[in-house]
Amino acid sequence: MNHQLILDILPITQPSFDNMVMGHNAQAISAALALEAGQTLYLWGQDGSGRTHLLRASTHKSSGLYFDATSPPELMTACATSDTAMPPVVAVDDVHKLNLASQAACFTLYNRFKEFSGSAHAFRLIVAGDRAPLNMPLREDLRTRLGSGLVERLMPLSDQDKFEALSTLAAEQAMPLSPEVLQWLLTYGSRDIRVLWGTIQALDRYALSNQRAITVPLLKTMLAGQTLF
Repeated sequence: MNHQLILDILPITQPSFDNMVMGHNAQAISAALALEAGQTLYLWGQDGSGRTHLLRASTHKSSGLYFDATSPPELMTACATSDTAMPPVVAVDDVHKLNLASQAACFTLYNRFKEFSGSAHAFRLIVAGDRAPLNMPLREDLRTRLGSGLVERLMPLSDQDKFEALSTLAAEQAMPLSPEVLQWLLTYGSRDIRVLWGTIQALDRYALSNQRAITVPLLKTMLAGQTLF
């Protein structure tokens, strides 16, 4: 069972501050929660550090707008040039993946932010990428904007963080998940906690359908795509 298949079967759960695993990112999460209108926040960290979750949690909490590298640049530009009031929060994710058109749109968004800063129309702007602003492979004027406000680094979750979070999720859903199964997944599985949790959910269904206990051998059988009969 490959990672994409596991991601495809994941239930749609709205990212929120309540279901975010904090790990060593208390300061970055607090910064996002405390951000006020007229302030910007740039978050950076490697894949799996929670960038997308934190941005989506921020926009969901305040009914804001979320953009990423797959969003048409025209939508971001329209947001930045509209005559209507800006949403309370605008987030731009995976800025390191933006093409030239999207970089131009993001720069326009920063200009709109600066124009409204300090006024009754001020909004919060949160941007995230995989590296610090100075190392970002972007046009110079946009790279400068990234570091113009508050900058926080997101650290990847440790295996202990993942172990505790996944154990808690399994217990909440009454899954008979042993420490041995979870430790095997953390040792040999994905580094992405969403994929790990998707694998556990798939294993639970697999065990139920085959009337077997959840064990490491059963997990290996499922991942190998083998049938039991």
